[in-house]
Amino acid sequence: MKNNVSPDDLQVFLAVLAEGGFRAAAERIGVAPSKVSTTISRIEEKLGVPLLLRTTRSVRATEQGQLLAERVAPLLSEVDAAVMETANSKDLVRGRLKLNVPGAVMPDILPPLLSDFQRRHPAVEVELVVENGLVDIIAAGCDAGIRYGAHLEKDMISIRVGPRVQQVALAASPGYLAEREHPRTPADLLRHDAIRYRLLSGRLLPWVLKDGDQTIDVEAVTRLTLSVNALNTGLTFARNGLGIIGAFRSWLESDFADGTLVPVLPDYWSEQDGPHLYYSSCSASAPLRAFIDSCQNSSRQNCRLRPDI
Repeated sequence: MKNNVSPDDLQVFLAVLAEGGFRAAAERIGVAPSKVSTTISRIEEKLGVPLLLRTTRSVRATEQGQLLAERVAPLLSEVDAAVMETANSKDLVRGRLKLNVPGAVMPDILPPLLSDFQRRHPAVEVELVVENGLVDIIAAGCDAGIRYGAHLEKDMISIRVGPRVQQVALAASPGYLAEREHPRTPADLLRHDAIRYRLLSGRLLPWVLKDGDQTIDVEAVTRLTLSVNALNTGLTFARNGLGIIGAFRSWLESDFADGTLVPVLPDYWSEQDGPHLYYSSCSASAPLRAFIDSCQNSSRQNCRLRPDI
């Protein structure tokens, strides 16, 4: 004899126990009392044991009925919770988002993007791999990458993240400039100490200035060379008076406001294109699609706030 009982019938059984009677259970469920009675009889017949002790005044569980209720109540509660969660999760994104990014986006561009993204999608785990060279993100097991002006493969899609352009600034501490003659022209930089970054290729990150339509490559005397991965460290050395440093202006704004660093030759600062997110056109995970939407939304908001970017 088959003794399988449907979850709906078990819910009726639990309702009778919870309400203490067939009529009250029927009102709670929204069915006729006769249907409740028929359901209980069907369960008892299938299981071959009595589940309820019925009197004219009350209904209570038998020993077998009590054991059954204690076992199935938590399970049915979990089922209800799972169904509710699934119904409410059509916009819930889960999983992992692994991004390969250069160190240049870590101080100022990526933190607000990720803050907004994780506020919208708290169930996504984000992993950042910081590398400065162009990376095959598929081979590296990453969902997407961020790069400046990188040449991308044909099957890659690119969207802008962060500012449209970034100004490359020069700065030094007030103490350093008090001991040395303040540069008035790009040529004056040749008589100053430079804090510079070395790229992974071995080449020093160039100092490029603009004089009208003319581009000026400055070969300053390098007194301190840092790995390109040590971006924030360079600012610390500059604050301590070791020389002039070249960095994105956005990194330096708080130092300029506090007076810990002073702009050097601001009329000659150059600009470069802002960073782009790139990813494969073949596939995009749900977390990546959500991150793309978040980046595009942030870009639209920035354009409304700053029409010049």
